[in-house]
Amino acid sequence: MRDAGTGESEAPESATKRDWAGIIRRRLEGTVPRHDPDHWLIPGRFDADDVRRLLPGDPVPAAVLIPLVERRELTVLFTQRATQLRNHAGQISFPGGRIESADGGPAAAALREAREEIGLDERFVSVIGYLPDHVVITGFRITPVVAFVQPGFELLLASEEVEDTFEVPLDYLFDPGNHRLQRRRSAVSGAEVEFREIPFGGRTIWGATAGMLFTLYRICTGSQPL
Repeated sequence: MRDAGTGESEAPESATKRDWAGIIRRRLEGTVPRHDPDHWLIPGRFDADDVRRLLPGDPVPAAVLIPLVERRELTVLFTQRATQLRNHAGQISFPGGRIESADGGPAAAALREAREEIGLDERFVSVIGYLPDHVVITGFRITPVVAFVQPGFELLLASEEVEDTFEVPLDYLFDPGNHRLQRRRSAVSGAEVEFREIPFGGRTIWGATAGMLFTLYRICTGSQPL
């Protein structure tokens, strides 16, 4: 065991030192999961024809935990997926997975997955709200569950699923100077898609993970309604 010590649109505005924890609490207070297809977000920049063609008809419900660690400087806890996994091997992600019938909802599923994948004890976690569902072309409808995590936790990684964990300051993630616009070819459709990505410490945060972060930023700044 070890101590854990780190729909896309236009780039966010310049991020300054702000009380993001307070803003996030206020903006997400009282939010509930919403699964209406009219509110689904798709990470990346697609044209309209691609969106209609690539959206799965009946996506599998899933949930991820967006863990905001309440250190002196608020950080986001990420996982790096194991390289031997069949899907998204080696990618940067949030702990999460399919919502099982026994879970009772996205929050329970996200907490269970975080416990199973990285050993995050629920005693340190306080769920504060939800982002709109994000649909990925691999066939999942993901409900992002936003939570604050008290420092002092220890992690035990499930090595068959997670290779590593790390934290990134939220100020860094919200700073557009740290973002890059890239084009990647979809392994599912073969089409090229524009994604915003965030490099950090030799790793790259992109795809659905980056898309959820941009959604959180836009909600916090009021540029995207809940």
